Parts: sequence; structure tokens; C-alpha cells
Amino acid sequence: MWSTPTPVVAPSPVPVSLGTSSAATSTVIKAGRFQYLEVTQGCAHDYVGTCVNVRSGPGTEFAVAERLRTGVVLKIDSTVIVDGKSWYLIEQDKSIRYPERITSDWYVYADAVDVFTDDGEENLTKNSTPTTKNIFVNLTEEVLYAYDGDVLFMKEPISTGLELTPTPAGTFKVYRKTPSRYMQGPLPGVSSQMYDLPGVPWDLYFTNEGAVIHGAYWHDNFGQKWSHGCVNLSPQTAKKLYEWADIGTPVTVQY
Repeated sequence: MWSTPTPVVAPSPVPVSLGTSSAATSTVIKAGRFQYLEVTQGCAHDYVGTCVNVRSGPGTEFAVAERLRTGVVLKIDSTVIVDGKSWYLIEQDKSIRYPERITSDWYVYADAVDVFTDDGEENLTKNSTPTTKNIFVNLTEEVLYAYDGDVLFMKEPISTGLELTPTPAGTFKVYRKTPSRYMQGPLPGVSSQMYDLPGVPWDLYFTNEGAVIHGAYWHDNFGQKWSHGCVNLSPQTAKKLYEWADIGTPVTVQY
């Protein structure tokens, strides 16, 4: 969970009424266990363009609680249909570091995002199937290589840890996969920087201390160091790697 956000300031939420129309009718449909939404037509990393609004309730009359950039992935708790319009209630991570920062429910208008199903969080076990795949992170080149046997699957620019928070070198394994994680700072003992990054997408955990290969929607500085120890890829590239990589895939980080 060591990713450095670009120091940009999000536009302030628009204050609107928190009430709903007394005439509104609603239906709640519980989501499948592993249903997610992906923002594919939001604003850019620097908030240029039109962001996808998160509302505190299922309707445009509710306050804007967050603005989502392209690349964000969030888990869906349920669908709420109000007067024929569908809204997704977001399921927040149970283990986020600063839950007090989330002061309301989060709802996203269904027509503004894409929905997909996934196996959800997967973890390495003694029964995990062996793999022929390998991931190599070159800290000098700032490039990630992925191979299946001798066949190159991917060669992509990355952003690894800054000087004071370097990406750990060594040989590891992908021991956890999850499509989405809420990452927050400051991180005690790592960084004093305050940030909130909901829906960090396509997470491949490779150290117990929290180093992750994942998509980064908050910057486009791939090819240079930019993180608190994680390995950043563009969201589109991270998704491709996530879908390809198996639990237990060796990860070699070297200079």
C-alpha cells in the first residue's frame, strides 16, 4: 500500500441537499459476492475532464462525497433502483487504515461506469497450482518484464519507490491478488504524507510489508521513480498483468 499520489487538489464537492423526494420509490438488489465497477470514462489523473461523482445517497440531490478518475475500481455491495434509475452502493474495505475519513455511504450512478465480476481476493496456499510465469522488475530501467516460460508477455514502464522509500529488492511471489484496495496515508514508519486513494486497481501483493504491483490512476510519470515502495503501472497495463498473473507467480526485483 505504498503508492505516492501526484500532489494535485481535487475540485471541492458541490454542496447540495441531502434529502430525497418523498415521491421516490426504491428497490434494493444485493450484488453477487464479487461484483465490481470500473471507471473508464472519468476525468484524467490531474482531474482534467469530467469526473464520475460519488454521491452520499442514490440520487443527484445528494451531496458529492468523492470524484472518481479513470482507472478506479470499486466493489459493489448492492444496486438501488430509485424511480427507474440504478445506483451502486459501494462496499468499503473492512481494513482501511483511516475509516473515519469516510463520512457517508457511497453511491455511483450505474450508467457512468462499467461493471464486471471477478474471483475477488485470492491468496497463496499450499495447494496453489504451480506456474510457468515470471515477473521481473528492473529498478534501474524502471521497466517491468513478464514472461511465460521464455515467451515475453509484457515489457512496460513503471514507477517504483523514491530514494527514501525504495521498492524492496529480492525474489518474492505474488501471494495475494485483489481487484481493488483503498490506500491511505500517512503510513507510520514510511511516510508522513496524507492521501486517500479509493479503488486502487489490479493489486498483486508480493511482500508481507505491503509492496504491491498495481495500477496508478493519480499520475502518468511511468518510467521514473514515483512511489512509496510499490510498483506502479498505468491502470490499463495493470489490468492486463493482473488478468495474466497467477497466484504464486515469482516476482524478481533487481537493479
